[in-house]
Amino acid sequence: MLKYLQNLGRSLMLPVAVLPAAAVLLGIGYWIDHDGWGSENVAAAFLIAAGGSILDFLPAIFAVGVAVGMSKERDGAAALAGLVGYLVITNMLSVDKMAMFQGIEADSVNAAFANIENVFVGIISGLIAAAMYNRFSKTKLPDALAFFSGRRSVPIVTAAVMLVISLLMMVVWPIAYSGLVSFGTAISNMGSVGAGLYGFFNRLLIPTGLHHALNSVFWFDVAGINDIANFWSGNGEKGVTGMYQAGFFPIMMFGLPAACLAMYHTAKSKRRKQAASLLMAAAFASFLTGVTEPIEFSFMFLAPFLYVVHAALTGLSLFIASTFGWTAGFGFSAGFIDFFLSSRLPLANMPLMLVVQGLGFAVVYYFLFRFLIVKFDMKTPGREDDEEVVAAASQSGSASDDRFAVMAREIYAGLGGDDNVLSVDNCATRLRLEVKDAELVDQAKIKATGVPGVNVIGKNNVQVIVGTQVQAVADEVKKIRKEN
Repeated sequence: MLKYLQNLGRSLMLPVAVLPAAAVLLGIGYWIDHDGWGSENVAAAFLIAAGGSILDFLPAIFAVGVAVGMSKERDGAAALAGLVGYLVITNMLSVDKMAMFQGIEADSVNAAFANIENVFVGIISGLIAAAMYNRFSKTKLPDALAFFSGRRSVPIVTAAVMLVISLLMMVVWPIAYSGLVSFGTAISNMGSVGAGLYGFFNRLLIPTGLHHALNSVFWFDVAGINDIANFWSGNGEKGVTGMYQAGFFPIMMFGLPAACLAMYHTAKSKRRKQAASLLMAAAFASFLTGVTEPIEFSFMFLAPFLYVVHAALTGLSLFIASTFGWTAGFGFSAGFIDFFLSSRLPLANMPLMLVVQGLGFAVVYYFLFRFLIVKFDMKTPGREDDEEVVAAASQSGSASDDRFAVMAREIYAGLGGDDNVLSVDNCATRLRLEVKDAELVDQAKIKATGVPGVNVIGKNNVQVIVGTQVQAVADEVKKIRKEN
């Protein structure tokens, strides 16, 4: 299961990589026109629309990214199937469709279905699409249906499976959503402890998309709290109104950027620059705009325990801010832009203390993350086993394509050829192969090609450590398989 989650985490890197750009575009646009959200400034509208075009379709992006990353051959058919699966379930469970199925007015449909387009559903769609690709991409149908054989069958099968999933979600999703609303209403009466619990579960539910149900209780008027609107309108009690927002500022402006620094410093030396390109951009987006998904999705599946620690620290931050009555608010998210704007409002109470609290949390996040990552060898960005860079395997960029073709032929022969090789994949430095019988692999023959090593995992999995030019070798191996 842990290996599966790590593979999922690696697959999420593709969609996660686009998030910092979206966050910065939205943040700058909101800075320019924070009241009208672009309605009063063309430049702001342009930037907000550009950033929103990514975030608004984030669930679909995750569906495609996960489908590609988790499929054995990372084929375009898997990506298409992921998108098809997501479109099927979100259309089937949309408010309009549910109203039609139930024979009621749209206003009477359970509020859960208004939030069906979330990252959790996107990831589920991608995982199912990948599973269908891995199972049916080689299927051969009778001659009359031969056109739909192999890869072409995958989106069709995925759509059929998602119909079944949709039927299950018709029952499960409202129960989960309504249960969280009831839970949120209950803890809202617990004062500062309730604020802390809310912060903890808010982060813990991010992967499922159900945090929106919890947020609706505290931020909006579901249970009469309406924390965001009351804070910005000045309709509330100083030091109390804003208690469900303030504690996020120390985390998003200081804690998570410090966590990025810890992950950067603990990345393997040969991958540190690569990790920095993701982590530093994500840290800047978190500080400026309060958009934390680029950071959180980079480690929540690779190191789930670390994510639980992050959720606990978020809860602690909200508890501390609420206990002392330090308040600030946000209209977008808890980044510097909203902190600067809300600190001037009448209900803002000692907002600079949130900065002091944030500096403290930055220290805690950095040293705690660094300790846990090293102590338990957590696979945060730059530390994944599958993408470990082997310095000895570095190859000259001037090497000819013929060299890689020769190497691929020898490796393929050493693996046992068509009689033994079932699938071929690769990461940053390794060929990852599924074989019928690992005992038939001739390791000496493979090592004679100059590769640094061969790693046999169980009876059916083999990794050939090639180096930074692994993609060229993998492409040649795949050509050999197709030719044969």
